[in-house]
Amino acid sequence: MRPTPRYRESSHALVMLVLCLAGLALAMVPAPAPAQGRTALTIEPLSSPTGADSSEPQMTVQGERVILSWLEGGEERSTLKFAERSASGWSAPRSVHSSDEIYVNAYDVPSVQALADGSLAAHWPEKNGPNPEASTVRLSWSRDQGRTWSAPVSPHHDGTQTQHGFVTLFQAPGEPGAGLGVVWLDGRSTNPEKATGDIALRASVHAADGRQLGETLVDSRVCECCSTSAAATSEGVIVAYRDRSASEVRDIYVTRFTGSAWTAPTLVHQDGWQINGCPINGPSVSARGRDVAVAWFTAKDNQGQAYVAFSRDAGRTFGPAVRVDDGRSLGRLGVRLLADGSAAVTWVELANSRAEFRLRTVTPNGVRSPALTVSEDPDTRSPKLAGNERELVLAWTEFDENDVSRVRTARVSLTAK
Repeated sequence: MRPTPRYRESSHALVMLVLCLAGLALAMVPAPAPAQGRTALTIEPLSSPTGADSSEPQMTVQGERVILSWLEGGEERSTLKFAERSASGWSAPRSVHSSDEIYVNAYDVPSVQALADGSLAAHWPEKNGPNPEASTVRLSWSRDQGRTWSAPVSPHHDGTQTQHGFVTLFQAPGEPGAGLGVVWLDGRSTNPEKATGDIALRASVHAADGRQLGETLVDSRVCECCSTSAAATSEGVIVAYRDRSASEVRDIYVTRFTGSAWTAPTLVHQDGWQINGCPINGPSVSARGRDVAVAWFTAKDNQGQAYVAFSRDAGRTFGPAVRVDDGRSLGRLGVRLLADGSAAVTWVELANSRAEFRLRTVTPNGVRSPALTVSEDPDTRSPKLAGNERELVLAWTEFDENDVSRVRTARVSLTAK
């Protein structure tokens, strides 16, 4: 099941040209020499809980709970499924929703999120009218570990047949039992026929019983098709996203939700990447207490590079950007802060004329472990990274010789051996 992307073909063609030039023709800025980090990593393959014709993986974390979700089925009808990781392996997969209206997209993927009260929340994008970029976000809850699900609702109520997607779910901060937080990219201010208007970052909060408590405009102009990411700090939930300035500079910003308000957006690093088209390459954020790490892709001057930056004050300020890749990055970053203060970072590297899914640790002062290759299959898609105190978990999509997709998984143990 090859995904059908939901972004303007003109923008996509421009970005692909930029990345091809960056990877194949231009001299890259040399990356820092690898050095042995404080956490040695060993990748172990896992038996995947997914079936054939599976794709669009996503992973979420709440405490020690790691949940993998994916889409399964043909292009006519797709089913959102999930499995939970435990010390003994993956749980048996369960279905959330099945429909021919689910928007299948390699970059705007559904998710299933565990909440503090033990319940589960899920989201998926649905088609919305004749415009190929128009979609609706749908939310559903389960109180019985995914056996049954509530009737789907939407966090936005503008009624426009425009883009609503690239969702991140998170546990809303507050008292134990507080409900679901949602951020998404919202196109209600756009005119798809005239290709005018701005995509915004919006958020909503839902009580433990699913009731929507409010909707907020977080940023009125953001990159129109780059994924968002969220993590819980000790001072609220931090969300990372790609901004879009009036001059088409698309650098990474963060904002925190304290439970009552969103903070003013803060620049992570001034890349100065100016591009008249969405790079379809969002950031990733991880947090432990007041420590935060944000990983992202940039291609200023047509040079594809991957970076990570660290914060010690819950994302108010960030230290210098540390280069992650080995010279030719295509992005798709993931990040997970480790107990020793370093960050495990994943990215896609262009090596030997093919894309490789790689992993390494990086310390705040720039010490990098040797890179490990998770997958070097030329058809690797949708790489994802998650984890808890016990292990890191990796997921990605591969295609077999018959062009059938399958979500694969692997792990990295974080416990002493």
